[in-house]
Amino acid sequence: MSGAADGSLDPADWNAFRALAHRVVDDMVDRLEHRRDEPVWRPLPDDVRTSFDGPLPRTGIGAEAAYAEVLARVVPYSMGNDHARFWGWYMGAGHPVGNLADLVASVLNPNMGGGDHAPVLVEQQVVRWCAEAVGYPTDASGLLVSGASEANLIGLAVARSAVLGPTVRSDGLAGTGRVAVYASAEVHSCHRKSCEVLGLGEAALRLVPVHDDYTLDVDALAEAVAADRAAGIRPLAVVATAGTINTGAVDDLDAVADLAAREGLWLHVDGAIGGFLGLSGRADLVRGLARADSLALDLHKWMQAPIDVGLVLVRDEAAHRATFSVVPAYLRHATRGLAAGDVWFNEYGIDLTRGFRALKVWMALLALGADAHGAVMDRTTALAHTLADRVDAHPDLERMAPVGCDIVCLRYRPDGRADLDDEELDAVNRELVLLVQESGVAIVTETTLRGRLAVRVAIGNHRSVPDDVDLFVATLERLGPEAVRTVAPAAPSPSAAPTPAPGATPR
Repeated sequence: MSGAADGSLDPADWNAFRALAHRVVDDMVDRLEHRRDEPVWRPLPDDVRTSFDGPLPRTGIGAEAAYAEVLARVVPYSMGNDHARFWGWYMGAGHPVGNLADLVASVLNPNMGGGDHAPVLVEQQVVRWCAEAVGYPTDASGLLVSGASEANLIGLAVARSAVLGPTVRSDGLAGTGRVAVYASAEVHSCHRKSCEVLGLGEAALRLVPVHDDYTLDVDALAEAVAADRAAGIRPLAVVATAGTINTGAVDDLDAVADLAAREGLWLHVDGAIGGFLGLSGRADLVRGLARADSLALDLHKWMQAPIDVGLVLVRDEAAHRATFSVVPAYLRHATRGLAAGDVWFNEYGIDLTRGFRALKVWMALLALGADAHGAVMDRTTALAHTLADRVDAHPDLERMAPVGCDIVCLRYRPDGRADLDDEELDAVNRELVLLVQESGVAIVTETTLRGRLAVRVAIGNHRSVPDDVDLFVATLERLGPEAVRTVAPAAPSPSAAPTPAPGATPR
């Protein structure tokens, strides 16, 4: 299927391309329908891995042949987060409505930087709908971005400009003195990157101790702020977390907001995991979220949108725009024509050219409704507590933390191997994670809690069902002993030494 005779990149035969397009859709729908029957993840064979080492193709092989390569070398060896038992790191499974929306968005291919066209209105409505869903003011400024990492960066960038003043844009940080940003010791690593990128430096990020349930210790936060003020360091902002990455813990947002108000700090909430809990039966966990000056959300996590799409909300629209707005002559706004439009999104973030991420969120909320997304949160939370109960009742498993949001942290500790020390148990559980991944049964990951390695199971997947939890526990029971044998085989028991035969002379 070669290019058109006019030299464009369109197909020469539209009917043949249409047939291929229908086949692609059928193949992908078949994959989704039967995905549960396949391994979650497959290791890449060496020949497939080396097949990606080839040179740049100067002459095309045609769309059909190229699609055959996709089916052979890409589809079987993808990450696996479209599978019901992908519980690693934290990402949603995507959904068919979003998949179709991505196709439409790709065909339309609008630049969402601005202009007077319907896709811009779609994004504006998605911003308002999401603000309503989380209980934030619906007149807040908002921007869809690649994910919560970018959303958190933008939130802190607005905080930097709002607190330190407009000269930050013209003169940089010269003369502003040292500043501090406060967050829980369990805060996501993207906040360190944000401090570095914004010129504040890693040293500006103060990691405050947490309680036994891994939530921010607000008294310790107050002490840290007071100590910095006494040392001549300017407190800038505090980051509260609604759903920490390790355990899903939700900070006491009201208490943090009270402190931020007393101390004159910008309050930013990282709601990448739990920000949308307001749609669920546990909305009380995020009481106080609406008091934030800025808020980061992730729609490709618990909200299940296909990757990638996140959202930053900022209460003060003027502060948001003042942080990023640059309008060169060639982007001058108009009152009519395509260059009209009330909101130009490129003035509220880093990107000038922006993809149509909004459509997959808008279409899903129209098709499925916000309540369906909240029901998914309730159901996956229940599955996480089911797993936690199974762990608590199992002689060879122990739970390492309270269940936060829908995350369970556990540890394999075989009942008959009291000789294993903590370092050996770390190695056993690291091996167990790899064995589970390689088995194809599930994808879980590891993390470290209070210096000890834990198996982390993040059940934020709308396709997961109770049978998946049963299969996972059975897999731990089956592979746990193998992990122990690999890492710390038991020493032979003295009682197992052979007994000399009667009358035999010992050597």
